Amino acid sequence: MKHLNLQKLQTSLRNKFLKSGVKMIGPDTIYFSKDTKIGKNVIIEPYVVIGSKVKIGNNVTIKSFSHLENCKIENKVDIGPYARIRPGTILKEGSKIGNFVEIKKSTLGKKSKVNHLTYIGDTSIGKSVNIGAGTITCNYDGLKKNKTKIKDNVFIGSNSSLVAPLTIEENSIIGAGSTITRNVSKKSLALTRSQQLEVKNYKRKTK
Repeated sequence: MKHLNLQKLQTSLRNKFLKSGVKMIGPDTIYFSKDTKIGKNVIIEPYVVIGSKVKIGNNVTIKSFSHLENCKIENKVDIGPYARIRPGTILKEGSKIGNFVEIKKSTLGKKSKVNHLTYIGDTSIGKSVNIGAGTITCNYDGLKKNKTKIKDNVFIGSNSSLVAPLTIEENSIIGAGSTITRNVSKKSLALTRSQQLEVKNYKRKTK
């Protein structure tokens, strides 16, 4: 009986949002909560789960296999596919969360992008920031969660580890493959990278 009641609830919610103009591709695969709020011109692709306390603005696209809970999505935001938006997250207008990105208790500023394979936790990100693939905010030291602040117009190179607590000032660049443990001043390039070693005419060992 409980299963039937849940099915009826989902059918009712889907119909409500369809009537309000939400475009759903495969509505039977999309799950809402009773308190979900959705604006105008929103597109939701198949296999999306929207948990409790989610507010979605106008002109938002949520792509397949994304999971949202207790978050605020402002206007003109793109999410997914395969994105996880965890509690306490705010995605500002024009921002983008791409595939295989997890973001928790963080604010992503206007027109900022976190496109793929990234974890962002306990972080404040400013406007027009680009976070490269494979970036991780190292926010947990085993005892407490620490915060990262990334100011406007920062470029984070791919495969970077940002060890909190940390502040990266505006217009700075983090070189790809870096582990950043100290604050970065504005208009700076910060990188930590071992020198590349090359052995000429190297012969592999044979059995």
